[in-house]
Amino acid sequence: MGRSWFIFFVALIYSCTSPEKEISRTNSSEDRFYIDIPFDQEYHQGYTISPSEAMANDVRAIQPDQNGTIWVATKNGMYSKKTNSDLWQLQITGKDQGPGYDVAIDNENNIWLATWNGVYRHGRNGIEKLKDPKPPIAKLVVAQEGVYALGPYGIWLFRDDQWVEKKYGTARSIRAAASDGKGGLWIGTDVGLYHVKEGQKAKVYQQNEDLVSAYVKGIDTDDRGRLWIGCMGGTTIRNEQGVVRHLRPEHGIPNAMVNVVKKSPQGTMWIGTDYGITRFTPGDSVYSVRLSKRWLQSDEVRDIAFDKEGNAWIATAEGVSAIRKTEMTLSQKADYFYDQLIRRHVREPWIVARSKLTIPGDTTTIEPDDDDNDGEYTAMYLAMESFRFAATGNPEAKRRAKKAFDFLHYLREVTETDGFFARTIIPVSWEKSHDMNRTYTEREIAEAIIENPRQKPVEIRWHVSSDGKWKWKGDTSSDELCGHLFGYYWYYTLVADADEKERIAAHFSKIMDHLIRNDFNLTDVDGSHTKWGVWSPRLLNKDPEWAPERALNSLELLAFLKFTYHITNDEKYQKEYINLIENEGYLENAKRLHTTNPAWETYFDIYLSLYIYPSLVQLEKDQVLKGMYREHLQKWFDKHRNTKSPFLNFTYNLLANNNEGLDDSIEFLKDAPLDLVDWYIDNGRREDLQVVRQPILEELQVALRPPSEYRTIRWDRNPYQAVSGNPAQEREPVYWLLPYWMGRYLTLIRDQKNTRKEGELLVKDV
Repeated sequence: MGRSWFIFFVALIYSCTSPEKEISRTNSSEDRFYIDIPFDQEYHQGYTISPSEAMANDVRAIQPDQNGTIWVATKNGMYSKKTNSDLWQLQITGKDQGPGYDVAIDNENNIWLATWNGVYRHGRNGIEKLKDPKPPIAKLVVAQEGVYALGPYGIWLFRDDQWVEKKYGTARSIRAAASDGKGGLWIGTDVGLYHVKEGQKAKVYQQNEDLVSAYVKGIDTDDRGRLWIGCMGGTTIRNEQGVVRHLRPEHGIPNAMVNVVKKSPQGTMWIGTDYGITRFTPGDSVYSVRLSKRWLQSDEVRDIAFDKEGNAWIATAEGVSAIRKTEMTLSQKADYFYDQLIRRHVREPWIVARSKLTIPGDTTTIEPDDDDNDGEYTAMYLAMESFRFAATGNPEAKRRAKKAFDFLHYLREVTETDGFFARTIIPVSWEKSHDMNRTYTEREIAEAIIENPRQKPVEIRWHVSSDGKWKWKGDTSSDELCGHLFGYYWYYTLVADADEKERIAAHFSKIMDHLIRNDFNLTDVDGSHTKWGVWSPRLLNKDPEWAPERALNSLELLAFLKFTYHITNDEKYQKEYINLIENEGYLENAKRLHTTNPAWETYFDIYLSLYIYPSLVQLEKDQVLKGMYREHLQKWFDKHRNTKSPFLNFTYNLLANNNEGLDDSIEFLKDAPLDLVDWYIDNGRREDLQVVRQPILEELQVALRPPSEYRTIRWDRNPYQAVSGNPAQEREPVYWLLPYWMGRYLTLIRDQKNTRKEGELLVKDV
């Protein structure tokens, strides 16, 4: 489906006065930070040539003209689209309509069309069919000496208003052609690469040492004058002396079937394949890949061309894609994401969550949706607004942070229990939700218990509030409480006034008292602990089925108690905390977190740890214990820093008072796509990547790629996953905004103060 991105940037005026903070900003000996310089942000715009004629979307070639009109050759004929229009018009109609094969533009802005029945030229007087070249015509080449037409029946040069046939003696299977700039042609065929020139014998390259393979479908020249030849199997780079290098899938080409090679105006070489596009900067080992509906109408790429603004236009098997770019700063990107967040991902009473798309991928069909982790991710939003307020003093951030806290506060109140809190709420009018109430047969329960002896079949998961307005969801999990803690901690520390701090203390202490009364378990309205809400020493230390959760859950409970003690000054929480350390071995349990059995590791455990470190590292006053927590934090960062997560990095920067991983954080924030649809992405099909079971043993994964190449994330999602995505949902952009505002708060991201080289990371001696 054709989709348009319209980006509106709102000029926001922020106060530069920050409130009093209990936590100091980075002040390391090397005050290294990023100046927010504009960079090129890519985004995709897709086009369907015809919603009713499939052959029209089978696009073979593409060419923008100097006026911004886009011309395409399709199986159904030749079409064009004017600037700022989504309407494609058939250019050759009637008895002459038929398959098109190539499009070219000459220096006078004439458009040349290669079709099933000859060559056409579009100029000031419209379209005319030219005589002589025997059809069909496969390829067109515009050169200094004229325009070449190449097909299975010969090669012709149009010069001085007439065609002259060239007897070059090449193979008839013409797949690619390009001028050598010296009066000759490079021609790619099924049986090799030819170089031909008037008065010279044709030279053919088809030996194994000449090319990756003799099946040649793409040709272009880079800024160094080297020829890039796209073949079955990869791409060969040649200069006048011979082969410079062979690029095969293991070097960064996602599919061995290369169909096109084109140089961008910036000098980057774009290689289109049967499974996406890869881009190389000559001389640089780093490459980037564009595939999936996020970037392409179809992963089968046939042709690539660039308009005068440098945007890429791509012919695919299912329509046309434009990979456009716009100049942005991180601040402008934050404005864009924040606008998307507030308009599209906030539902009553102030729940920040992903949304569903009733037609997958169609962002005009957005509707609110519920999620098990609405509370956790609204807590991430609460933390984001807290850092935004701390960095800017913007009163709007403070007001909206309070709205988020009010919702989280209500999750406890709505249950009308002694401290148990709900996962989420939905209006009572909603007829459908996830995990609807149901019954289980004895056989189903037996199956579930055999699969997982800890399984808790919950029949009544949704309950109606006493006022009849809401349904609330029970069976609340440990990750919900960890996420809440992270939001409460930063709201209390950076935003809350005295009255609001009292509310936080009263609220969280009720949850903590509930845990204490129930042997440190979250106990649902049925009187038993929820499936995942377990921190009990009796279960963690003595039930072997809970061994996988022992280390992390021990650390979590210590953090819950430490925070509660900090905000209430009630010694009973400190006594429970010390008892768990001295008599139940909870700190010793926690020390095993980074050496846990690989069968027990899950990716989200990285971020559950992240949620609880601030309370432990910042609030512990005993220097021995504080040192242990800092050591635990350091091991966590050392183990997971290769994930290149700005959320992980900035949390560590804040707690360790440094700027480690800054380059990776900035690259992530810049590379993350504007598109929030959770597109299905199968990186397991990529031939440049190997499917492995690392870092998480139970999942199929590939090497970590930039965020533009994997699914739209939440931080609980494994970015290494080989296959993932659900285009029936649109993710909320808190995943990006939270680390951005952490970086701003830490002054590791700073507004531009003077002219700098793009993306420069400055180092200043203090």
